Amino acid sequence: MVMFLFLVAALVVVIAAVTFAVIGGGDSGTLRDEPSQFYADPLPPDRPLAPADVEELRLPLAVRGYRMAEVDDALNRLGAELAERDARITELEAALTSAHTRTGPRPPERGPDTGYAPPGEYGFGSGTGEGFR
Repeated sequence: MVMFLFLVAALVVVIAAVTFAVIGGGDSGTLRDEPSQFYADPLPPDRPLAPADVEELRLPLAVRGYRMAEVDDALNRLGAELAERDARITELEAALTSAHTRTGPRPPERGPDTGYAPPGEYGFGSGTGEGFR
């Protein structure tokens, strides 16, 4: 008999909890919309990518990992921009090399000033110490 009363009391508590959840279940009583799991291309289409854009990139999850199409799109975009930057760097390096060959070789650079001058360097004479006698 005690077990029967316990089961009836447990059933009443469960029914009361479900009723309370259904009737007084929040502000509007409906579930809010779940954010879309589809890739919204957070990569900016109007400017070149920056390192921060790549760091902020979050791809949506699928049942067994990431969605292949979205990952492929992101990787293709990154690859295309890296190839474009590499081509631009190569172009600028070629322009710099051709500018150096047109102007001729640069004069040799002098080392840092150590305060020491080789003999005859400042026009005091050609021998060691001649200008100081």
